[in-house]
Amino acid sequence: MAVARDRRPSLMRRAALRDGTDVDSARIAGAMAELRHRSRATLHDRLHRVRMALGLAVQAGLAAALSWIFAHEVLNNPQPVFAPISAVGTLAASVGQRLRRTVELIIGVAVGVFLGDVLIYFLGTGGWQLGLVVTSAILLTIFFGGSVAVVIQAAATAVLIVTLSPSVQDLEIPRFVDAFVGGGIALLVTAVLLPLNPLRVINRAARPALDLLAGQLDVCAEALRKRDRGSAQRALERLRENKEELAAFTEAIEGAKETSTLSPARWHRRSELTHYAEAADPIDRAMRNSGTLIRRAVTMIEDEEPIPEPMPDAVAHLAESVRLLRHEFAVGAEPEQARERSLRAVSEAGRAYAQGVGFSGSVVIAQVRTTASDLMVASGIDQEEANRLVRQSFGDQEKPRGEAAEPGGAPKPPTAPPLG
Repeated sequence: MAVARDRRPSLMRRAALRDGTDVDSARIAGAMAELRHRSRATLHDRLHRVRMALGLAVQAGLAAALSWIFAHEVLNNPQPVFAPISAVGTLAASVGQRLRRTVELIIGVAVGVFLGDVLIYFLGTGGWQLGLVVTSAILLTIFFGGSVAVVIQAAATAVLIVTLSPSVQDLEIPRFVDAFVGGGIALLVTAVLLPLNPLRVINRAARPALDLLAGQLDVCAEALRKRDRGSAQRALERLRENKEELAAFTEAIEGAKETSTLSPARWHRRSELTHYAEAADPIDRAMRNSGTLIRRAVTMIEDEEPIPEPMPDAVAHLAESVRLLRHEFAVGAEPEQARERSLRAVSEAGRAYAQGVGFSGSVVIAQVRTTASDLMVASGIDQEEANRLVRQSFGDQEKPRGEAAEPGGAPKPPTAPPLG
C-alpha cells in the first residue's frame, strides 16, 4: 500500500507561518527590487540614446523638408520623392562620413540608372528582367570596389527604374537631380543651417565610456577591500562589454572633425577638439589595461594573496582620475586634477608594493602604473613625460628589499609576471 505523502508544512515553514511571514518573501522582494533597478537603468539608457539622436533627428527632418520644397517648387518636379530620401540617407550615414555618403549616393544612382536603361532597352520589363538588373548592379559595383552604400543605392535605383519606367516618363533625370539636391541640402543643413556643437556631441558620447571605466574600477577597489571575488568578476565582465561605448565615442570624434571642417560657424572649435581627438587611443588603452588589472584582481582574491591596504586606494584613485578627466574635458579646463589623481594612484601602488604583494598582485601594481600613464597621455602629456612622472611618483619601492637604490639612478618599474 502506497504511503501518502506528508502534505503538512515543514518545521521551518510552520514557524514562518506562525510569525506571519513567508520564507519566500525576502527572495521575491529581492527579485522585484532587482527588476525595478533594471527597469530604471533601461529607461535611463533609452533616454540617453534619445538625447544623443535628437540633433540628428531634427537635422534629418529639416533636410527632408527643404529638399522636397526645393525640388518641387524650384525645379518643378511634381513628385520629388528621391530628394528627401537622399537627404535622409546622407544624414543617416555614420557621423563623419556624410560627404562621402553624398558622393556614394550619386555614384549608386548613376550605376543603377545606366544598367536599368540598358537592360530595359534590350530585354524589356518583367520579373526576370528585374532580377537580372539587380544582380548585375550589385556585381558591377562590387567588381569596381564600391562600398556597401554604393551597392545598395545602385540596386535600389535599378529596381525603381525597371518597375516605374513603364508608368513614369523621363524618370532618369529627376532621379539624378534628386540625388544631388538631397545630398547637397543635407550637407547644407549640417554645415550651415543647423550645425551641432561638436564639443557637446563629444561630451555626450564620451560620458558613457568614461563612466563605465570609472564605475568598474570603483567596483574593483571595493571588491579588493572586501575580498569579494564575485563582485570583481562582474566588474570585469561589464568592462569587457565596452565596444558600444567606445564606438560611439570614436564616431562622435569623427563627426566633430567633419562638422568643424565643413561648418564656418564651428571653425573656431578646431583647437578645442584636439584634446578629444588625441585622447581616444589612450582612453582605449586605459580600458584594456584596466581589464587586465581587474582580471588579476579576481585571481588575487581567488588565490588568497595578500592585499595591502593601499592597493584598493590606488585603484579607487584611478577611477576618480577618469571622472576628473571627463569633467575637465567637458568644461574645457586643463586636466590638472586628473593628472594629480593619476599620480596619486601610482604613489599608493608604490606603497602597496613596498608592503609586499604576490604573483598577481605585482601585475595589478604594474597595471595601475600603465593605466595611470595612459590617462596622463589622454590628458595631453606626451608618453615619455608621462612615464617619467609615473616612475617618480612610484618612488624607491621598486628595488627588492635589502638592495639599495643606486644614487641618481632612475627608478625602474616593478617586476611583474608575464601576461599570458
